[in-house]
Order: sequence, then C-alpha cells, then structure tokens
Amino acid sequence: MKSLRARHISRLLRCFSTTTRYNYKVTVVGGCGGIGQPLSLLLKRNTKVKTLAIYDVARTPGIYTDLSHIDTSVVVEGYQCAENLPAALEKADIVLLVGGAARKPDMTRDDLFKLNVNVVEEVVTTIADKCPKALVGIITNPVNSCVPVAAEILKEKNVFDPKRLFGVTTLDLVRARTFIGEILDMDPGKVSIPVIGGHSGETILPILSQCKPPLKLDKERAIKLIKRIQDAGTEVVKAKCLDGGTSATLSMAHAAYLFTDALLRGLQGDCKPVKCAYVASDVSDCAFFSTPLQLGKNGVEKNLGLPKMNKDEEEMYCKAVEKLKKHIKSGVDYFKNKSKCDKKVKEEKKDKDKKC
Repeated sequence: MKSLRARHISRLLRCFSTTTRYNYKVTVVGGCGGIGQPLSLLLKRNTKVKTLAIYDVARTPGIYTDLSHIDTSVVVEGYQCAENLPAALEKADIVLLVGGAARKPDMTRDDLFKLNVNVVEEVVTTIADKCPKALVGIITNPVNSCVPVAAEILKEKNVFDPKRLFGVTTLDLVRARTFIGEILDMDPGKVSIPVIGGHSGETILPILSQCKPPLKLDKERAIKLIKRIQDAGTEVVKAKCLDGGTSATLSMAHAAYLFTDALLRGLQGDCKPVKCAYVASDVSDCAFFSTPLQLGKNGVEKNLGLPKMNKDEEEMYCKAVEKLKKHIKSGVDYFKNKSKCDKKVKEEKKDKDKKC
C-alpha cells in the first residue's frame, strides 16, 4: 500500500503533468475577436484540452484554419453564424463568453450593457439546451450585470447551478499583482493578494492588508494604488483610443486563460486550485460577489468567503456593496421586464390566432 507521502507526491505530479491527456472540450464564443483570438491561441497549447471550438459571427474560417495549423494535439473546430451556435456548444465542458461590443472612451456602463446583453441571452439560452452542465465563464462586459442575467435565464430553464456560473474577474488580480510587483521590485507572479467585489470601478476591491509579501504603504499611497487598479481598464481604453483601439484584449486573454486553466485543473480532480471569481453566493449582502473560490470537478467546491479587512477596506467594502447591488438589480430587472414583454407578445399572438 502506498504511503501517505507517496500518494501526495503522485497527486502533485498528476496535477502539474504536461503529458497526461484529458478529453475536455472548451468552447470560446467570440473566438475571432480581440480577446478571443489570443485566448484561443493560449488554449490551443493547453494539454488538458482535447477539443477547442471557436464560434463567432464572422471571420471564423480564417481564424480556425490558422489555429488548426499550430503543431499541438488540441483539435480545433470552427463555427460561424447563429444557426451553428448549438453545434459549437454541444457537449462542451467549459464555455467562455467573450463576444459582444468592446468598451469605448465615451461609453457608460449602461451603454455597454444595452449593446451586449442580447449576446449573453442568446448564448446562455443555447447553453441551457446543449450543455447545461458546462462550467460557464462570462467575460463579456459589464460582468456585474451580465452574470445575473445569465443566472436568471438558467433559472427559467431549470438548469441553474450556482457552482457552474462565473464572472471572470481574474484581470483585476493580474493588474493588482503587476502593480504591486512594480512597487516591491519583484516577480508579480510571486505576489498573492485577494481582489474581491465586482469587475468595474469602485466595486473592485484589492485587499492590500492581506498581500503576501506584506505591502507597507501609507494611506495616501495605498489609496493611489487601489485607484489605479480600479481604473486600469480606463487607462487601457484611453491609451488605445489614440490609435483607434478599444479595451484591454491581450491582458484580458491572459487573465481568462489563467482562470480557464484553473477550471481545467479543478475538473481533473487531482488539484484544488483557488481563484477569485464573481459568483452567486451569500458571503455578502449582494446576490453575486467575487471572492476566493476553491475549484473542483463540479466548479465551485468551496467559497472561501471574505478575507480579513482593515477599517479603511471595510469602508470601501460597504460602498462597493451598495454600487454592486444596483448593477445586479439592473440585470435582474432587465430580464424580468423582457420576460413580461415576451409573455405579453405570446398572449397577443395566441389571441390573434384564435380569432383567425
């Protein structure tokens, strides 16, 4: 019988193995866009993926062909146009939604929501039918409102599992580690810090007091750092608008890949990776909140809850919760109002058919 130490070493080797083959299918919806292309490239190199399906409304044949020429064992499938979305999602283990409009300098959060909510509706409705057990990562912004819409759709279809729906907030963590690494003059990859809350502006809460290694900043410098992390998306948008660009693409693809790889490691069952993500939970007064999560075969294995906070962080937390509640409400209200309208249209059509 194997000793406890031997079993532990064996488990670790399986966890970090680059040769073990798995049969996971990952579907990237919006795979030909600014985020989708680099994300798909990274996934094509992941040995835990067997099938990579990319879906988009345009340009798919070229991107699919280009990806398929890369010399890895991951099989690439390409799908274009709405009628092929079901096939792209069929039997997917992980679905990443990166489609929709990118943020521009003059856009409000509400403007972006109005542009992208239809994409979320279409895709999540199809997920409910074709791969209801998939782990779903929503990257399409605004995440704070789009995830609640997705949850309502899945509830209506009786397939909602709070352990399987994620708002991907990893980019906030990536940025926090990068900026802290610059301050400490160290490898950002060795920085550990929880970033909780939501995925926009003041709802993003980097808990500096729990940073490892410890980060010793006076209050003024701490506030400045937090503000930079919260406004980093705007920093990219402003820089890119000078040459006609939009929002973060490369850093977002990198962050989305890190989160997806953690989901894949969780699916393997040999590891219990921890990542922050925006999920349905009761750890705060919000129906959805980003906290550190232990991931496993069924998605969220354990919500690790809120980290310890100092007085200043607690004050920011309270403000973030109030803002986040409004963002969540706007998503839920949109779905409820649309459902009422859809029901009314169906009833009117039914009455009209009876008269005919």
